[in-house]
Amino acid sequence: MTSSECTFIAIKPDGVQRNLVGEIIKRFEQKVSCLIAMKLIQASEDLLKEHYIDLKDLPFFAGLVKYMQSGPVVAIVWEGLNVVKTGRVMLGETNPADSKPGPSIIHGSDSVESAEKEIGLFQPEELVDYKSCAQNWIYE
Repeated sequence: MTSSECTFIAIKPDGVQRNLVGEIIKRFEQKVSCLIAMKLIQASEDLLKEHYIDLKDLPFFAGLVKYMQSGPVVAIVWEGLNVVKTGRVMLGETNPADSKPGPSIIHGSDSVESAEKEIGLFQPEELVDYKSCAQNWIYE
C-alpha cells in the first residue's frame, strides 16, 4: 500500500455557530480516507498564538487570535493518501476575497510539516490508530 499522511482541519467559530459542522465533515468523509480524531475545543489564547505563530508579524494576527477565541472550534485529523493536498483543494483560496463561499470558515494544513506541528498542538495522544475497512479497496 502507498503510505498515507495526516492533515489537520479546524472548523472555525462561525462554522460551528452556523451549524455547518456536519456538512463540512460529510464533504471530507466523501473525499478523504479516514477520520482519526475530532473534538470540540475552546482554544486558549496561548494555543492559538502558537498555532498561528507563522503569522505573528502580520497586521491581522491579533484579530485572528481574537476571532478564533470567540467561540468553540472543531479540531479534526484526517488520514489518507495525499490528504493534505486534497484538503487544500477542497478549501480553495486562503484569502477570503479570492475564495468561493465557505472555505473561510475552515482552517486546513498547507503541508505535511504544518499538519504534524498543528496536530501536535491539539493533543496527538487522542488520535485513534485504525485501518478503514475500505482501505484495501481504495489503495493498492
